[in-house]
Amino acid sequence: MSKITESAVSGQDQFLDSAQSLRDYLQASVRQALRCVIEQEVTALCGDRHKPDDASDYYRAGSAQSYVMAHGKHEPMERPRVRERQGDGSSKEVSLRSWKLAQSQDDWEDAMMRATLCGVSTRSIPSLRESEVARESRSSISRLWQEKSAALVGQVQDSDLSDFNVVVLMLDAVALSDGLVATVALGINTEGQKRILGFRVGNSENQQVCEDLLGHLSRRGFKVTSGRRLLAVLDGSLALKNALLSHFPNALIQRCLVHKERNLKGYLSKRHWAELNRLFARLRKSQGAEDAKDAADAIAAFLADKNAQARTSFEEAGSELLTLARLEVTNELSVSLLSTNCIENVFKNLRLHIGRVSRWRESTDQADR
Repeated sequence: MSKITESAVSGQDQFLDSAQSLRDYLQASVRQALRCVIEQEVTALCGDRHKPDDASDYYRAGSAQSYVMAHGKHEPMERPRVRERQGDGSSKEVSLRSWKLAQSQDDWEDAMMRATLCGVSTRSIPSLRESEVARESRSSISRLWQEKSAALVGQVQDSDLSDFNVVVLMLDAVALSDGLVATVALGINTEGQKRILGFRVGNSENQQVCEDLLGHLSRRGFKVTSGRRLLAVLDGSLALKNALLSHFPNALIQRCLVHKERNLKGYLSKRHWAELNRLFARLRKSQGAEDAKDAADAIAAFLADKNAQARTSFEEAGSELLTLARLEVTNELSVSLLSTNCIENVFKNLRLHIGRVSRWRESTDQADR
């Protein structure tokens, strides 16, 4: 080994040693600070350790083995015991506020939720570094996840929508398993903010489930401002369309171009996909109704002699493929409003978490969570 290499290794060892020493020092400092704060409260109640306050109703009663939360983990520490004299000659133990705060689970719970939401399975939690949620059993983490996720479901499903002025509504569904489908509503308000408004889990992407979802949104304050028309972006599902129009008869429907392009590729040979990509890209970039109609006519002409079913599928969508263009808005909005990709991004994150679920319990709130 060269002298330069030996010097580098030696320097690295010294750095690691000093880094560990720094961590040990910081941990010791935190423990000492906790002891000082707790002792201050005990002294305020009982007086100094060697000069007890005889006029006080509180007195020291030894200590007990317990723990505090430090650096995201349980740290053993003796808990001072304080008792309060009662009028009948008895006494009762006092709960120290500083000790209660020192045992707070908030940091641990936050770390656990971050790990779970990032895709770490509960059985892998104990392998995380100590500053996260090591030493916790997977069963305790599962129970906490159920509690916290149920609260998150409540926030999504029951929040007030009266102040969220929606101008664009997107509806789409994701299959959780065979016979278990979640239909999701996402709204975009006048300021461009996106928000999951709610969802319903059923056995398919059917009209009844969607009507229940939209009815629930209305009861929570979802409405279209007078003088405006709602722009709805759908994937082409007839059930979703019928449910939407039953609640909002004047809604403008924009069909998702990504879904339609994907559907057409299912009918065409792969040698035609590149040209179809180019034509749909032209449609997305078109500015105004006339430009968009020319782009749509070019797609129809391309499909005319390729596949009869593909041509029929494209014609079925009709003018709903051009709704946004007919509004004569800037085509900068096309990136967000010509597809349901806003919801698809949510579904992509969802699939990271449900890929290993082998059993869905439909009689519980598991699917909602």
